[in-house]
Amino acid sequence: MTSTSEPDESASRPLLADQREARNTSVAEDEAPLPAPAREEGGTFTKNLGALEAFAIVISIVIGSGIFTSPGSIDTNVPSPGSALVVWLIGGVLAWTGASTMAELGTAIPGEGGVQPYLQYIFGDVFGFLAAWTWIVAVMPATLAILSIVFVESIYSSLGVTDEAGRIEHKLFSILVLVIISVANSISTKASTRLNNFFVVTKFVSNAAIVIAGIVVAILQATDPQRDIGGRDWFKRPWFDNREVTNPDGSKTDWNQLSEWESLGHYSAALYGALWAYSGWDKAIYISAELKAPARQLPLAINSAVPTIILCFITANAAYYILLPWNVVSTTDSVAVTAITRLLGRGFGIVAAVLICLVVAGSLLGNSFVAGRMAVAAANMNWFPRIFASVGHIGLKANTEDEPGSPDFEQSSPNTAQSDAPINAIALSAVLSALYILLGNFRALLTFNGLGEYSFFFLTVLGAIVLRFREPGLRRPYKPFILVPLVFAVVSGFVVLRGAFFAPVLALVVIVVWIIGLGFYWVRKRLAVREAE
Repeated sequence: MTSTSEPDESASRPLLADQREARNTSVAEDEAPLPAPAREEGGTFTKNLGALEAFAIVISIVIGSGIFTSPGSIDTNVPSPGSALVVWLIGGVLAWTGASTMAELGTAIPGEGGVQPYLQYIFGDVFGFLAAWTWIVAVMPATLAILSIVFVESIYSSLGVTDEAGRIEHKLFSILVLVIISVANSISTKASTRLNNFFVVTKFVSNAAIVIAGIVVAILQATDPQRDIGGRDWFKRPWFDNREVTNPDGSKTDWNQLSEWESLGHYSAALYGALWAYSGWDKAIYISAELKAPARQLPLAINSAVPTIILCFITANAAYYILLPWNVVSTTDSVAVTAITRLLGRGFGIVAAVLICLVVAGSLLGNSFVAGRMAVAAANMNWFPRIFASVGHIGLKANTEDEPGSPDFEQSSPNTAQSDAPINAIALSAVLSALYILLGNFRALLTFNGLGEYSFFFLTVLGAIVLRFREPGLRRPYKPFILVPLVFAVVSGFVVLRGAFFAPVLALVVIVVWIIGLGFYWVRKRLAVREAE
């Protein structure tokens, strides 16, 4: 996204000390935020990540199950393959507008915990808390539950077993996968990023394999039109003409017979699916406090990762339409495995399923990595019990000698392995995710996740727009054009309204989560006041 930038001397220094002090003095006593416990200036985590690690984390999280499972649901809701590719492009550009706005806030309002410090600064303590609460108890556990379920479902599908997601064995297997990933993330930040880099390579290899297969089939068919290979529809039919779409249940949708309102409903469903496939574009801001020069590295990571992801998604989907008959794309939820199996046989289909499992595992690792960061930030604000702010050990230690950033931590023996992972926060996220796996299902969790996540995306981007007019002099090392946050505010508002309209019960559940969160906040505030007295 096009932006204006300020000189690099602001890249690593705090930007809001004076503004925060001015705002804090004007807050009434009865509206004062919870007193935060004393912390060392350096923050909870050491600044040991660069733009490359942030780029890899965004890639690892976003390129997950969506690119291998969403094409069918999107193709069902568009009149042509060309329209589907346009929807993928629009979804990517919209995700980019959101990511660019988050980069603006991330460089202007440094802090740990994703959108939490932005909402707290713009709208006040309660909104910051509700964002943290929603992410900790709803959004991130639901995300991890979804990915764990998809991982196991990919294994089952490769073996020809379907409709087993509701069985207790399937759920327990999903929990086992979740526990393994959580343990891997509890070793250390460096170990997690190294493992994440491996999964990033796996994602690029998997995407490249699909694209190369599509290119080879296209070349073979173009040189010999009579050769029976791939889907052949791409070679014989127009890519942008309306067609009769075959739905997963066997019914047909004739786009020439649909009204404008019905067409809009289908397009909105397709865009919703694309936005879900791109979900995770915001995750770079969760580690902004661990970047060495966030004002420079955060925009660089986002503005290199998101275009790369868009390119991967569009080329992979174009390859699907070359490898498969078009009426097959709309009826399968495992389009990559189906394409490779039809082209090369069942053995290669199983190999493709293994690669997809590794891709999903990478997304699970990346999401688990950032899931604990907001719990740490919330505990540092005294919104959550202090135990979740501890890093490097299980439980709460009475001293902080071994905390990252302390002299004893830095000078410890090189033979002594030190962890800087938020183990308690990761454990909390794993327990909540396991409960979602046991009690929920894929589709319900997906809608629940989207409602909670996009509600605060809307508020955050709206806050960025408000801040442009309320504090025009605020130092913004990265500043996209005002149209960028405006576009995403409209889109995120649409996503929330559409989700609430089609799933009112789940919308009510999200509201109940907020009400419980407000009660929790009030109790924590009262306890903090009593302890201060």
